[in-house]
Amino acid sequence: MSSHAISLRYYDVTSADGTVLRAWTNDAPGTPVLLCNGLGTNPYAWPALLRRDCGVRVVSWNHRGVGGSARPADPDRVGIDAFVEDAVAVLDDAGLDQAVVAGWSVGVNTAFELATRHPDRVSGLFALAGVPGATFASMLAPLRVPRLLRAPITVGLSHFVRDIGHLLSPITRALPIGRITATTLRHSGFMFPSADPAVVRRAVREFLTTDVDWYFHLAVAAARHERVSLRGIDVPTAFVAGRWDVLADNKDIRSASERIAEATCSVLPGSHFLQMEHPEQVHEELITLVRRVAARARARPTARSRREVS
Repeated sequence: MSSHAISLRYYDVTSADGTVLRAWTNDAPGTPVLLCNGLGTNPYAWPALLRRDCGVRVVSWNHRGVGGSARPADPDRVGIDAFVEDAVAVLDDAGLDQAVVAGWSVGVNTAFELATRHPDRVSGLFALAGVPGATFASMLAPLRVPRLLRAPITVGLSHFVRDIGHLLSPITRALPIGRITATTLRHSGFMFPSADPAVVRRAVREFLTTDVDWYFHLAVAAARHERVSLRGIDVPTAFVAGRWDVLADNKDIRSASERIAEATCSVLPGSHFLQMEHPEQVHEELITLVRRVAARARARPTARSRREVS
């Protein structure tokens, strides 16, 4: 893929409860893709999608209270239920009756919940480094933490950091995000060295503009989302997992893929940040899914076409 300037435009969308979201698009020609991003993350984590020649028209939004999106009037109006409402609002504003829906991390929860509640709006599902619900029970697998302890540890830690977050926010906002910080992250095991340092710096710098206590308020709410039933998922689906992902067990991702008839699963040698570590491979997986969705649409006549034939 050619290295053109970033194509990114922000705009506002009002969700069902009146919360004003900072939405964004790459304004690229191609198949519409709704991106349900990782919790509190931003467009810069997806370098391959911020190109005019990427082949898909991405629409997305920043989570409530993140990156220019307003906090809801009721601070408890967060979590996957609210995120699904936000996803629908972004689709409606973009004039999209249906789209391929991509999710990363907790965004996978949102994507699959959207597909369950509004199946007519979803033509395909792309799940990167995430499981369809019960996310916190899938964390810490590479550290060999027993499954029964994973959710208690991660949810408990999220509660603790949320409660002291107001003390941490001045520190995180003041952190210098330069070459040394990016190098440290890329060699930490949490993220791998193959990620582009410039991409890491920009994505992390934007991520740290969110107050720590608010971010973990969102995390605690997202942790309540139970596993989604996959029985009703009947659209082309692609899962992509990181072999050493500490936030989403690749075994759980493979297991989810096996319960969907039209699902594939790829495991890449990386962490939770595959779209930064292997941007071209992840992008090709997405484009492959988009082609599968298009082929399925060609093979299945619309209801109007069936009426005309009969």
